Amino acid sequence: MSFERITEQSSSYHHLEKMPVSELLMHINNEDSTVAGAVKKAIPQIEKLIEAISDKMLMGGRLFYIGAGTSGRLGIVDASECPPTFGVPYGLVIGLIAGGEKAITTAVEFAEDSKEQGWKDLLEYEVSERDVVVGIAASGTTPYVIGALETCRQKGIVTGSISCNPNSPVSAAADFPIEVVVGPEFVTGSTRMKSGTAQKLVLNMISTAVMIQLGRVEDNKMVNMQLSNDKLVDRGTKMLMEKSGLAHYQEARELLLSKGSVKKALQFLEGK
Repeated sequence: MSFERITEQSSSYHHLEKMPVSELLMHINNEDSTVAGAVKKAIPQIEKLIEAISDKMLMGGRLFYIGAGTSGRLGIVDASECPPTFGVPYGLVIGLIAGGEKAITTAVEFAEDSKEQGWKDLLEYEVSERDVVVGIAASGTTPYVIGALETCRQKGIVTGSISCNPNSPVSAAADFPIEVVVGPEFVTGSTRMKSGTAQKLVLNMISTAVMIQLGRVEDNKMVNMQLSNDKLVDRGTKMLMEKSGLAHYQEARELLLSKGSVKKALQFLEGK
């Protein structure tokens, strides 16, 4: 199958610098509105990867995201939000970016060009056959990501990928490739736009669906969320009152804080 870098094709819009702001925003919004439809087409691919991740994590494995630039940052964001949202330990979902922590806020030149460094970064976390490694690369050509996935497959580690070009090299390196083809960007080649939005939507699906499979959500509530600020304590208190029948806010709040999560507070009440 041929490979075409659609993410690098010229924008359909011209002379952006001459457009009034209202027109710029309308065109950007029009392009953004196509992303959800492109993600929808990839749902069968996304489902297969989620099932593979869930199976491994139910057996004690971890989930790794690995990427460069915007793609790497999106993986780190998704990984970092799992502990406070779902109450899982830090280190269960791990995001790695080419160039290391500095690259989260500052571009590190040529960091993504090494085919060996991605695997070296994974080795620092003692990655093994119990884990799943998902490479994120809008272009589908990032050497840092491709090299990591290729070595993982050689070592018997399950791999997935998220890209925005069809039949890309990163898809060929993954057991469970996901391709969300969103077309050329509004600003030619600026894959932080539609491609980044598509990757974020897919990552939301992966982490949320996996955590539900792991039992971290009950009904439609984040019963395991960390109580890390007043807003979350208030939300947890109201959730506990709704689920337990406790009528007094302060009583529910004190119980919640003493047990550390809605789920543990409910378990305590059920055991009384």
